[in-house]
Amino acid sequence: MKTAVWYKDWFNSPYYHILYKNRDENEAALFIDNLIKYLKISNKDTVWDLACGKGRHSIYLNSKGLNVTGTDLADNNIVEANKSSNERLEFYVHDMRTPFRINYFSYVFNLFTSIGYFENKKDNLKVFKGVYNALKPEGRLVVDFFNCKRVLDCMLPEETKIIDGITFKISKSVVEGKIVKHIEFSDNGNACFFEEKVSLLNKEDFMMMAAQCGFKLESEFGDYTLQPFDPEKSERLILIFRK
Repeated sequence: MKTAVWYKDWFNSPYYHILYKNRDENEAALFIDNLIKYLKISNKDTVWDLACGKGRHSIYLNSKGLNVTGTDLADNNIVEANKSSNERLEFYVHDMRTPFRINYFSYVFNLFTSIGYFENKKDNLKVFKGVYNALKPEGRLVVDFFNCKRVLDCMLPEETKIIDGITFKISKSVVEGKIVKHIEFSDNGNACFFEEKVSLLNKEDFMMMAAQCGFKLESEFGDYTLQPFDPEKSERLILIFRK
């Protein structure tokens, strides 16, 4: 179903997880391992996995002995994530634009392009302000977003993916500073349509929001092995801010 607030329907849909089921778990684990090593995170630290989905990264972080809180707007995701909760791993339904705890977390992870969904760009600033308040003094925020230049250079206007017997027809375009992805398919005779809209946020956009909240940029990387960021070639834009 098409909706003005696309992410509420799409992230709660089982089809979202079918379409993206082939995400590389080994790559995700490598990224998190590299972050833990680089940031020198200890089992005394508290980590907030902001926009945690079904909790795959939270669960992995917790398996490393860390205290982790995962939050996500999609209640279906949190129901699934809570099946793995324990005394050091908790999950909550939460809108990232609203406050969540004060001076509580050592680290906040916002991974795999989990910001920039909102119609109003000012809502992204609300996220940064909420994170700043949730972090302890000297706490760090890790933002992992796509590299806009690379995405635009490599973007396919149309593609088809067949996953679990479902044929997803996907078209992409750039509209008013956002990458708009139309996703059409049929399942059991039912025609379905979903849409994604993600703002083309670049390094300068993140730096501006961070500065308005009081964050200072500590590091920047261009991939999950933490290689230097190259605006022309890097697949990712990974920024680490310190409160």
